[in-house]
Amino acid sequence: MSSEHPMIASPSYAAVSGMHSLVIRQAVPAEYGRIGELTVSAYVDGGFLSLEDSYVVQLRDAASRAQGAQLLVAEVDGEVAASVAITDYGGPYAEVSQPGELEFRMLAVAPEYQGRGIARQMVRHIIALAQAREDIHAVTLCSLTSMTAAHALYRSEGFVEVPERDFILDLPEKKARFPFFIRKV
Repeated sequence: MSSEHPMIASPSYAAVSGMHSLVIRQAVPAEYGRIGELTVSAYVDGGFLSLEDSYVVQLRDAASRAQGAQLLVAEVDGEVAASVAITDYGGPYAEVSQPGELEFRMLAVAPEYQGRGIARQMVRHIIALAQAREDIHAVTLCSLTSMTAAHALYRSEGFVEVPERDFILDLPEKKARFPFFIRKV
């Protein structure tokens, strides 16, 4: 990962509903295929994007995420169940963060693992990483407007929307607004 302040992600362990163990840790190259597939499944099977959407190519490309950001996975009973990319302001994957803010993107839980609290544990892990860094004062993200369950999760973990910082996509083939969320740490 290229960053002025590289993050160190010590594995975190938690018990999650209906599972024996959850470990959040750095992804390894052998898992990039699984990460790409589960990310696409979470977005497409969840009804948030069509398989033809141009963003699906980026969602599938976990190897590039791992090069440009810190790529974490949630491993449940030995299987990769979720992933998220974390970046500092100015990193190749940063879209909405400003100096002093840690940004996360593409948080995805495989459909077969959804509803078990894995996304919440990942968000808490990201917050803990941010709190451990003196140079970080907030965690940020933007989200698809339709991801209302994710928005409820973010709000319950202390994130607030700041509409004036919404991410605006204005391409000839696609125009959209993505709600911005921030949590002070």
